[in-house]
Amino acid sequence: MSGWKVFGLAFLAVLLSAALVAVAAVGSSTVEQRQRQSALDPFYEPPDPLPSEPGTLIRLEPLDVDVPGGTGYRMLYVSERPDGSTAASGGMVFIPDSPAPPEGRPVVAWAHGTLGMGDACTPSRSANPLQDTDNWLDQMMQLGWVVASTDYVGLGTPGPSLYLVAQSEVRDVVNSVRAARSIPEAQAGTRYVTWGHSQGGHSSIWAGHLAEEYAPELDLLAVSAAAPALNLPDIMGAQWNTAAGWVIGPDVVESWPAYYPGLPIEGVVSAEGIRATPRLVDECIKRSALEGLLLQNVGQRFFDVNPQSNAEWSDAVHEQTPAPLPTDMPVFIAQGMADEVVLPWPNAIVEDAWCRAGSAISVLWMGNVGHMAAATTAGPSAVAWIADRFAGRPAPRTCDVPPPVAPEVPAGS
Repeated sequence: MSGWKVFGLAFLAVLLSAALVAVAAVGSSTVEQRQRQSALDPFYEPPDPLPSEPGTLIRLEPLDVDVPGGTGYRMLYVSERPDGSTAASGGMVFIPDSPAPPEGRPVVAWAHGTLGMGDACTPSRSANPLQDTDNWLDQMMQLGWVVASTDYVGLGTPGPSLYLVAQSEVRDVVNSVRAARSIPEAQAGTRYVTWGHSQGGHSSIWAGHLAEEYAPELDLLAVSAAAPALNLPDIMGAQWNTAAGWVIGPDVVESWPAYYPGLPIEGVVSAEGIRATPRLVDECIKRSALEGLLLQNVGQRFFDVNPQSNAEWSDAVHEQTPAPLPTDMPVFIAQGMADEVVLPWPNAIVEDAWCRAGSAISVLWMGNVGHMAAATTAGPSAVAWIADRFAGRPAPRTCDVPPPVAPEVPAGS
C-alpha cells in the first residue's frame, strides 16, 4: 500500500473517530438535557385557570447560580398575548443583597437575544442561566438594582412563541417587572429601564413606544440595547439568502403566521426550509447556526426569495420596525463593527434617521466586536448610562459624531 493511501486511511480514521466522539458528546448532552428539562417541567406547568391579572407571580424558587452581590430566582408569572388572553411566561429575577432605599429599588428589565425555541434553550431552564450577563449583572447588584428577566411566553411554557413580534414581547418584558414588584424581598419600586440584546434589543426599544400605555402604573425612564434588531427591512434584505436566514428564518416562520394569519409560506420559504423548520426551531442557537452554515455551504437556502418581495411579508416587516422614539424617551444602542448578524450599517441608518427626528439617542460603536459578544462588551457602558437615567441626569446625544460606517445600503447589497 502506498504512503499516500496509508495517510489517507489514517486521516479518514481520525475524522471518523472525531465524528464518533462528537456524536457521543451530543448524545450524552441530549440525555442530560432531557433529564434536566423533565425535572423542571412541573415548575413551568401553568395552573388552570391562570390568574387573570397580568404580572401575577405564580411560582418562585432559588436558582442554583452564583450571583455576586445578589440572589437569583426562577419565576413563573402571568403575561398577556396581543389579543388580551393570558399566558404563562417563565423568567428570572435577581435581587441585591444590600438594603433597599425607602422609595424601593430601581428595576432593569433584561430581554435576552435569539437562543432557540427548545425548552433547554430557555434562559431560566438552561444549564447556563447567566449567559450574556457577564460585565453587567454583578454591577447592577452592587448598585442595588433589581433585574427582571423574561423568557417570553412560549419559550419553556405553552405557546405560541411570538418571536420578533413587539406587541407580544413588550408585554412579557413589562409583566416581568410587575412580577418582580410582587416579591416582598425585592422591594422593587416603579421606576425601570429596559436592556436587551439582539431580539431582546428589539423588545427593549419597542417598550419605549408601547410600555407606557400598557402599564401606566410603572415609570419607564429609558430604553437600551446591544446589537438590536431594529431596521428589519434592511437586515432582512441583506441576510435572507445567507446562513443567517437558516438561524433566524425558522423562528420567524414558526411565529409570525400566528400573529399574521394567512401569511404565505410556500413561494417564500424554500422546500428545504419548510422541511427543516420543525427541527431547527427546537434546537439551540449554536447548533442551529452550525447546521445552517453547513446547509448554506452545500447550496441550500432557507428562503426562496427575499420575503419582502411579498406584500404581506413586507407589511409585517415594516410593522415590526420601530419608528424613532420621542425626545422624552432616552435610548442607548451599542453596536459591534464585526457583527455579521445584525450588521453595522442598518443600525447606522437607524442612528442617522433617529438623530434627524430629534430622538435622545446615544450610540456606542464597538470595534472588532461580533454579535454574540455585544451585550457583555457593552455591559459596563450600559450600566453607566442607565445609572445616569436613574439619577435623573440629562440624556446625552451622540448625533454630532458620525457613525464609523456609512448610514446607507452598501453598493451591491
